[in-house]
Amino acid sequence: MSLALARKYRPRRFADVAVQSHVATTLKNAIANDRIAHAYLFCGPRGTGKTTLARVLAMALNCENKQADHEPCGTCASCTRIWAGSASLDVVEIDAASNRGVDDARDLRERAMYAPSGPDRYKVYIIDEAHMLTREAWNALLKILEEPPPRVVFVFATTEPQKIAQAAAPVLSRVQRFDLKRIGPADVRVRLGAVLKEEKVGIEPDALGMLARAADGSMRDALSLADQVLSLGTGDITATRVREALGLVHEDEYVALLDVIADHRAGDIFASVGRLADFGIDFGLLLSGLADTLRAQLAIVLGGAVPELSDHLREALEARKERFGSGDLLRMLTMLVEIEPHFRRSGQQQLLFETLLVRFALLDRTIGLEEILRGLDGAGSTGGGGQSRRETPAVAPRLASPPMMSDSKRISEPAAPPRAVAKEVSKSPEPRAASNAPAIADQPPSARKKQPLDLNRLAEHWDDVAEHIRASGRNVVASALNEATPTAVTAGGVVTISVTSDALAEALQSGSESILAALRGIFDGVEKVAVKGMTEGQSAARPRLTAENVIADRVATLRKRDPQLNAAIDALDLRLIE
Repeated sequence: MSLALARKYRPRRFADVAVQSHVATTLKNAIANDRIAHAYLFCGPRGTGKTTLARVLAMALNCENKQADHEPCGTCASCTRIWAGSASLDVVEIDAASNRGVDDARDLRERAMYAPSGPDRYKVYIIDEAHMLTREAWNALLKILEEPPPRVVFVFATTEPQKIAQAAAPVLSRVQRFDLKRIGPADVRVRLGAVLKEEKVGIEPDALGMLARAADGSMRDALSLADQVLSLGTGDITATRVREALGLVHEDEYVALLDVIADHRAGDIFASVGRLADFGIDFGLLLSGLADTLRAQLAIVLGGAVPELSDHLREALEARKERFGSGDLLRMLTMLVEIEPHFRRSGQQQLLFETLLVRFALLDRTIGLEEILRGLDGAGSTGGGGQSRRETPAVAPRLASPPMMSDSKRISEPAAPPRAVAKEVSKSPEPRAASNAPAIADQPPSARKKQPLDLNRLAEHWDDVAEHIRASGRNVVASALNEATPTAVTAGGVVTISVTSDALAEALQSGSESILAALRGIFDGVEKVAVKGMTEGQSAARPRLTAENVIADRVATLRKRDPQLNAAIDALDLRLIE
C-alpha cells in the first residue's frame, strides 16, 4: 500500500517546511543557544505545517545523530519513529478532540512527571486541535505549564486560538505563540511541481495553477488533491483531468456568464444556469469561481495585475474590459459578498444564484442621483429678458421602495412601478444661476420652499428644526428638542410635542417662541406649539406605531445618511410609497 503524497513528502527538516521560515529559524536558534521553551503554541490555518513543525522540533531534540546546523538527520531510528507518528518513549502525540476532558489532562500531567529515556533526550508532548480541550482540562494543566519538570516540552497546535483565549486566557502567558502563514498559490505551485517531478509525473501549467488555487492556502490540501487527480488515470496531469477529478467549472462557462451580463440578456440566465445544474455543478464552487472571475475582470479594467489567471482566461477578460465599468463590477462584487453567507446555508442555491445574475444583468436599469441633480442644476436656456431659466424634468420619479445605497448612491428605476404615482414638477418662478447657487441640502430651513404641515413631514424634518434652533444659540432648547417627539398636528396648526420628563418640558416651554419660529421657517400654517409631558405610566415617548410613522422614520434616516438624496427628495417632492 503506497503512502499518500501528503505523508510521503512530509518535511523532515526545518528548512523543508514551506513559507514558515520565521518559525523554523526561531526554533533552530533556540536549540543552538539552549533556550528551549517549555511550551509552544502553533496557530494557523489547516495544512500549513503546525504538526509538521512540532514533529521536526521533537526530532531535532531527540536525534541520535546531532547535526552541526541543529537540523534532525531524519534517518536515525528516533527520527524515523517520530516522523512517522509511531510509538516513541519520549514523544507522545495526543488528539485533543478525543482526549479533551479533565481526566485526560490529569493523566497527561502525571505522565509528564517521568524523566525522558536518556540524559540527552527530551520528553515532547504534541497536543493537536488544542482548542478542543475543556476549561477544566486547561485548569488541570496550568500548574505544570507554569513549572514543568526538567527536559519536558509541550507543543499545542490549533486552528482556532481565540477559543483558547476564551476558555483559558492564563495559558497564553505560559507558552510561546507562533502564528503560521497561509501558503500562497505561487509557493504551492513550486512545492507541488517538485513533488510531482519526484514522482515522475508531468503536469500542465494551467493544471498546476488550478490545483494551487483549489488548495486555498493549504499545502496538505494541494497534495491530497494531486493524489485525487492521479487516481483518475495514468499519464501527465492536464487541466481537463483536474476539472473532471475535482468537479470544477470550465473557465469558458464563466466567460459565457459575463457575456450574458454585459449584453443585459436577463432572460437567458435561467437556461444557462439550468444547463450547468444538469451537469451536477456544485453551486458553492460556481459562486466562488464567479467571484474570482469578477475580481480578475475588475483588476484588468483598473489596469492591475492578476498573476493567478490562465493565459486563456486572461485573453478572454482582456477582450471584454471595455464592456464593463469599474463601478458596475464593484457593485456586483458587493452584492455577491452580501449574499454569500445566506447562500451557504440555503436550500435553494440555484434560485439565489439565478436571481443574483438577473440583478447583475439589470444594472443598466439604474440611475445615479448625480444624474438627477445634474439635470436639475444644468445650464438653463436664456430668455428674452436676459434671465436664465432652469430646465427641470417633466416627470419626477417617486421611490417605490427604499433605495439600495452603494458606493455610487444609485436608486433602482423600475420600468413600470405599480404603486408609484408620477407628479409634474413646475418650473421655478425665480430661477437662480446654477454656477453660484448653493446646494439645496446646504440651505438653512428658512431659505427652502415651505412645505404643507402634516405629522409625517414634521417627523422627517425634526432634526432640521433642532439644528435651526441650535444655530440661533439656543443649545439647551435644541438638546431638549432632540429628546422630544412630535405626536400630533391639528387642522388649526397646533403642533403637540411630547417629552418624557418635567425638566425637558420646562426647557421647551421656555424656548417655545424659538421653536415656533423654526417651524414656521419650514412649514406653512403653524400657529401654536403645545408641550405635553408624559407620565411614567404611559407607554412611550413616541406615537403609536403605524405604517405612516415607519415610512416617515425610514425617510428621515435616508435623509441623514445622504445629503444628495435629501436634496433630491426636497427638489422632486419624492415620496416613499412602501
